[in-house]
Amino acid sequence: MLLKTNNLKFTISLCLMLCITAMADLRAQEIIPDEKPEIKQDSTEIDPTKIKAEGVAAVVGEFIILESDLNREIAQLEAQGADLEGVTRCELFGRLLEQKLYAHQAIQDSVMVNELYIQSLVEQQIQGILAQTNGDMEGMLKFYKKDSEEALREEMFEINKNGYLAKEMQDKVISEIEITPEEVRTFFNDIPKDERPTFGTELKIAQIVVIPEVTQQAKQAVIDKLNGFKKDVEENGSSFTTKVLFYTDDAASKPNGGLYTLNRKRPRMVKEFRDVAFSLQEGEISEPFETDFGYHIILLEKIRGQEYDVRHILLRPELTADAVQKAKDEIEKVRKMIVDGEVSFAEAAREFSDEEETKFEGGQLMNPVTQDFNFELTKMEPELYAQIQNLKDNEVSEIFQDEDRINRLKFKILTVTDRIDDHEADFARDYLKIKELALQDKQIKAIEKWQEQTIIDTYIKVNGEYRDCEFQSNWLKNQ
Repeated sequence: MLLKTNNLKFTISLCLMLCITAMADLRAQEIIPDEKPEIKQDSTEIDPTKIKAEGVAAVVGEFIILESDLNREIAQLEAQGADLEGVTRCELFGRLLEQKLYAHQAIQDSVMVNELYIQSLVEQQIQGILAQTNGDMEGMLKFYKKDSEEALREEMFEINKNGYLAKEMQDKVISEIEITPEEVRTFFNDIPKDERPTFGTELKIAQIVVIPEVTQQAKQAVIDKLNGFKKDVEENGSSFTTKVLFYTDDAASKPNGGLYTLNRKRPRMVKEFRDVAFSLQEGEISEPFETDFGYHIILLEKIRGQEYDVRHILLRPELTADAVQKAKDEIEKVRKMIVDGEVSFAEAAREFSDEEETKFEGGQLMNPVTQDFNFELTKMEPELYAQIQNLKDNEVSEIFQDEDRINRLKFKILTVTDRIDDHEADFARDYLKIKELALQDKQIKAIEKWQEQTIIDTYIKVNGEYRDCEFQSNWLKNQ
């Protein structure tokens, strides 16, 4: 059985594991004989007298876990401020076994790894650590006990690759799991009344957004610029990647040269982008085209079966001062009309808001997590909370200047349309939240079943003191 979150006093997400778990080299080591010294089940305290240098603590398929791995993970978790009180070494060791099991099975199932993507993750992690340590590479190498930056990068590459494989394998296990309304009802009814979840204070929030209009001249300017890039690469042999680094407005892909990997069977990016990418031949550069994010050109680097490696340059048209002032004047007028009682907030949203996703719902924001209109106060994004925290019901906020991935500038006003105090889960009112809990429960059970069978089918050997652990999963194969 998996280690469940409610059995721990902190959550070790896969992202956290990828970013801070430092595993040792995967070179073959001699397996030490089974030994059974006493292990502290209720403590994560590191006992230096029990550390065997580079001894193998466990083998999972083709992967090994060294004695030093667990101590290094604990030290790094503590450095990150994780609360390890009440969390045993055995529980953490079980997580390492679990991750290696997923990675091993992913290899058996021929799960593909995009090495360029993994390299970009490593670069982001190293730069992030350096930013927190004032660029102290020597200090970072000392902490990770590495002799060179190259050795550290190699280890981090293996960590990220194995973590990627583990995540892909877990996603594969649960990818086709769905839940019916009857299963949701059964799940809810099976929860004892005194154990039903309590949902915190929830708000319904609406907003009106006015976006400055981009002129045709500004649009044509970026089209001409992209055509110039295309011509320079095709006719003069200039580097497409270099132009990405200097000019693209896509901050997410800029660090890795504008690279994205698209899969025909797993949609990624907007439809317009995919349609152009899949129409190209290797080495071909597209004509400039428009999406909601701006204007692009795409270079198709490589086709690997269903996967396409592409690089792109994104440019956003500039906004004129006149367009910005016009938008600001517009939202000020709309706000005054609402405050003066000339029109309701919902009516104004439907008539004046430029945000297509919300205007036809009277400006009501949808919670992306729960897929309903309720936002739990304690889980609200800090920026949104700051904008509405002092608003009374139906009071209109001041004008905020904002931006998003599509619009570099927009003006908005907000209001709280409803407030629901703390309450015990109600099947009708909280159906979507209960459905999500039921789905998670079903996924956990599917993963448990998969893990139980995979452990049986996989070569696993746990050595030394860890054989005394009371694992929740059958890692010792003695059940």
